[in-house]
Order: sequence, then C-alpha cells, then structure tokens
Amino acid sequence: MGCQTGPMPLEDYSYARAAIEAAREVQAPRHAPGFWHQAEEAFRKAKLLYNDQRWDEARSEFVKARVAAEKAENAARLVRQRTGDVL
Repeated sequence: MGCQTGPMPLEDYSYARAAIEAAREVQAPRHAPGFWHQAEEAFRKAKLLYNDQRWDEARSEFVKARVAAEKAENAARLVRQRTGDVL
C-alpha cells in the first residue's frame, strides 16, 4: 500500500518540526494565524504520509510546512516589533 520511491525524509521532518517550534515560540498562532494554520495542516498531513511510508509525498508536505512556519515566524516577529511586544 505504501510507496517508498525515495529515502525516508528524516531531514525534512526535522527542519519542519524545528520551524514550527520556532514559530510557536514567537506566538505565531496569535500573530500570524494564516501562515500558522498552513504550517500546522501541512505538518499534520506530512506526518500521516510519513507513517504510511509515502516518502516523496511526505517530503513535499514537510517542505510546505517548513516554509509556512518560517513565514509565520517572520510575520509574528514583525507584528510583535511593530506593537512593541518584547521578543
């Protein structure tokens, strides 16, 4: 049922998880909910694909999650800086 066309995307998984944690630390869910939601959804989907050993699809979703989480982190930092919220 699974499709193992490439190697396990462990590095992509780690990068996405780290980006999500960094975004969470600057309160991205509160300050950048759109990007945060995109990151969460892509990461959730990627983990399901990963568990099904659908490596290529999981890798793609992990990359989407990382990019969205990085955008969420940056957007949250900008909002917090503009409002004078201490980082």
